[in-house]
Amino acid sequence: MTEQKFIPRKYTNTIESGKVTWESPSNIALVKYWGKKKDQIPENPSISFTLNNCKTITSLSFSKKENTSDFEFEVFLDGEKKDDFKPKIETFFKRVEVYLPFLKYYKFKIDTKNTFPHSSGIASSASGMSALALCLMSIEKQLSESNVASGAVEASLNNEYFNQKASFLARLGSGSACRSIEGDLIVWGKNKTVEGSSDLFGIKYPYKVHDNFKNYQDTILLVDKGEKQVSSTVGHNLMFNHPYAQNRFNQAHDNLDALKPILESGNLDAFIQLIESEALTLHAMMMTSMPYFILMKPNTLEIINKIWTFRAETGLHISFTLDAGANVHVLYPKNEASKILEFIKNELVAYCQNGHYICDQIGLGANQLTM
Repeated sequence: MTEQKFIPRKYTNTIESGKVTWESPSNIALVKYWGKKKDQIPENPSISFTLNNCKTITSLSFSKKENTSDFEFEVFLDGEKKDDFKPKIETFFKRVEVYLPFLKYYKFKIDTKNTFPHSSGIASSASGMSALALCLMSIEKQLSESNVASGAVEASLNNEYFNQKASFLARLGSGSACRSIEGDLIVWGKNKTVEGSSDLFGIKYPYKVHDNFKNYQDTILLVDKGEKQVSSTVGHNLMFNHPYAQNRFNQAHDNLDALKPILESGNLDAFIQLIESEALTLHAMMMTSMPYFILMKPNTLEIINKIWTFRAETGLHISFTLDAGANVHVLYPKNEASKILEFIKNELVAYCQNGHYICDQIGLGANQLTM
């Protein structure tokens, strides 16, 4: 499959103006992607849990305009105009214009809000760019409707294609955003383990998953709610000429392969070992790049050590993972939630900034709110 699949035919409908709203969740990678090639192509495959409560809600208003030489849009976050967001969205529009040729024909107003802190390591770019991609796909779907009254739509814009192209577009805004369109387990990056996997978009994990991993819980401990010192884009670029990069890319392929029987059998101990190793490896790559950097905070390490001690003492299947930030995602099965949540509240929340944390769980992907 190539990018050509996502270049649309001539649109059959005309729309003067409208508004569409989508909510799209964040996700947390179990096998991490770190390092990318041209056009947001990952250096290694990844697999993630789609979250349920941590999400971005984006409304996209649009109206036809006369001048079609440039993109025209405004961006608002929580009702406040955010011109500093415009360069990233302009870059995104330039990347996707060939796949969404209507972009210069409309003036857009992007109203967005998060249910969690922006730029603090909870993948706000993933939920944000996926929500925007879905809004744009809804506009394209309207433009492609051959018979609005009956709701008949081109075969090329069926649900599977809609989700694939939304994931493809989202990837061009933020790599991990392609894993936020659907749920509950999403694979991104071509690999031999998962049939149908692609570098171009995320796909639903197609194999058997044990009940142990259904309704899995993720309590996010907000160690540092401030903006990251090093952006993910800068971090990814530091994988070029990294002395351990190729070994890391190979390890990710191996870990995805190893995860398949773990997910099928429900082996929680093996799951914990693999995902915690992945989290620490991600940060090890940051610490051994040039220039090197550390995104973990002292309280991040305190929480990790507390989790290890509690797990050894109780035998409960509590574990952690990290994104490219200081916050800790505490993962555990739902049937152990009461005791683990009590431990989190009594022992771990003290290490959070202002005692803030978010209780989340696996979700099923994005939802359209209005048309």
